[in-house]
Amino acid sequence: METDGPGLIFTILSFLLALTILVFVHEWGHYIVARFFKVRVEVFSIGFGREIYGWTAKSGTRWKISLLPLGGYVRFFGDADAASKGAANLDSTLSAEERAVCFHFKPVGQRAAIVAAGPLINFLFAILIYFGLFMSYGQPVQPPIVAGLAPDMPAQAAGLQEGDRILSVAGHKIEDVRDLVRTVSLYPKMAVDITFQRDGQRMDSRVTLAEDLQVDRFGNEYRRGLLGVQLDAPTEIRTVGPIEAFGDSVSETLTMARMMLTATGQVIMGIRSLDDLGGPVKIAKVTGEQASLGWLAFIEFVALISINLGLVNLFPIPMLDGGHLLFHLFEAIKGSPVNARIQEMGYMVGFALIIGLMLFLTLNDLQSL
Repeated sequence: METDGPGLIFTILSFLLALTILVFVHEWGHYIVARFFKVRVEVFSIGFGREIYGWTAKSGTRWKISLLPLGGYVRFFGDADAASKGAANLDSTLSAEERAVCFHFKPVGQRAAIVAAGPLINFLFAILIYFGLFMSYGQPVQPPIVAGLAPDMPAQAAGLQEGDRILSVAGHKIEDVRDLVRTVSLYPKMAVDITFQRDGQRMDSRVTLAEDLQVDRFGNEYRRGLLGVQLDAPTEIRTVGPIEAFGDSVSETLTMARMMLTATGQVIMGIRSLDDLGGPVKIAKVTGEQASLGWLAFIEFVALISINLGLVNLFPIPMLDGGHLLFHLFEAIKGSPVNARIQEMGYMVGFALIIGLMLFLTLNDLQSL
């Protein structure tokens, strides 16, 4: 049943808090690896546009908060702009000492490491969040054992019976009920392979999942796959130590990344509707909703957005970290930097793609609201 969601101010503040945390973490990844390779960092900005507040550290870095809180950037010595494009005529304008601290004169491997550090630290941040949660609250475990079958549903058509233990769905290993629900939800009205165990014997089946339209307490609709099994095994809270918690945290992060990539691929292939992609407005709305449920739900959602931010930034689109990495890869293979004109055209195309996608998703979000 739909309930009133959080207020507009609460939603905006929750979204800005989450975004500020994640932008800082992402840019700090670039910053700390750049400093490790002795690159001079001129600006570390949370937000874009005019500076609201800032200070200059002993290292010479200007730390600042800017007017538009919708992202951030680190600008290295020699950059022409926040996208880390090299300024014109660097070869003729820099001294030997300046080249030694200039990002654009560092070996290609070091530049690639600096670029990759942003997305990678987003994944690490999510791992640390899950690690803290697992150490504090343990791991809920519920065996994926079939306790009953809904009539005329895919589970029955697949030949599942009471007492069967589901081992994998669509090639993904199923260890507990949470794995099963997550995986099945990704494939509404899609054919999947199911492997299950009966009396110690492995059995395989292929079936088309049903579709279930779920509505959460805030009125948000989600189209999910449905198998049609009843799972009544008791849930146990498993206490974990640091090593096991870290392993579970890495596994959880990889699982969420896989689910995001699978859903994105389904949208690209036309299997899922574009409505399933959320833009800034929808993300802000959900952030406020999760924050209204308490700090625990908010922190878990921040972990999800951190993973999403890391993945998106690795897409090979100029203007994103993945686009920079692609240029660095070409440079490593070619033995010399990619032609400046080609890079400039790539940045223009990438900028147009990103702006176009953001406008489309924002309009789509507003229409759905």
